[in-house]
Formats: sequence, C-alpha cells, structure tokens
Amino acid sequence: MNDARTPGQKWLLRIGSIGPLGHAPASGTVAVAVAGIPLYLLMQRLLPVWAYVAVTIAFSLVAVWVHDVGDRILGEKDSRKLVLDELAGFFVAMIGVPPTWQLVLGGFLLERAIDIVKVPPANWIERRWPGGWGVVGDDLVAGLYALVFLQAAIRWIPAWVGL
Repeated sequence: MNDARTPGQKWLLRIGSIGPLGHAPASGTVAVAVAGIPLYLLMQRLLPVWAYVAVTIAFSLVAVWVHDVGDRILGEKDSRKLVLDELAGFFVAMIGVPPTWQLVLGGFLLERAIDIVKVPPANWIERRWPGGWGVVGDDLVAGLYALVFLQAAIRWIPAWVGL
C-alpha cells in the first residue's frame, strides 16, 4: 500500500479487501467462497431469519460506505480489491435458504453468474447510482435474482436441493 495513506485508510482498505482475499485473482468469487459461505453458515445457524435480514442490511450499508471511501482512496471505480459488495449480494441470495450443500453451491454459482452478467437493472444501477451505492447495488440485485431462483427450487423441487 502507499505509505502516504493514513492508518485509518489502510485499515479501511484491509477490511474492504478482507485482508488478502481482495488481492487474489477473481477476488470477488474467492471472497465469497472463502469468507462469504462460512459467514452465511454461521449466521444461518445462529440467527433467526429476521435477524439474518437485519445483519444483511447493516452489512450492505457498511459495504456501501467502505466502497465509497475505499474507491476514493484507491482512485478507482468499483475496485476489484474491495470485495464486501460481493458478500452483501451473496448474503441476500441466501436469505431464508436452508444450508444444504446443493443450495449453498447453487446460491454461490447463481449469484456470481448473475452478478458477472449484470442482469438489468443491475447494469443500470452500477452505471447511474453514485459511489458505493452503485457498486453494492448491482450485487444486491444479483442476490435478489438468485434468491428468487433458490426459493423457487426450495418450493418446487425440494428433493433436488437436498430437502
């Protein structure tokens, strides 16, 4: 990191990149696989759905702030080094989803694919919403799409998803 950065800026960037994960190739996917899935499993086990939703909303708001400030520090828009947006999208995708391996894998793959493709209105949100709102907003949209698919699978093909 640049030595001219303040200690606070360095900490914000470490948090936003989840340490070394934001510096890995395919950093968003790596961050969800290494940090997002275990955090989802922990939250799903410990929290009722309403609390999981509250934590996801709070996490998403923190992610907006971290991406807004972090991108300004880095001089980039939607820096690949900052990965909290990816976790926020995954947490949305997994709202109320039981932790079977099929659903966790499906949620991971669906959310990542939808986020990468930028299914509308995600592409519009990413371009038009300012700062961290656009950066995180497109991931939340991807998470909502994945959530709809996962909830449909839970209801219509429960045996296929390990229920």
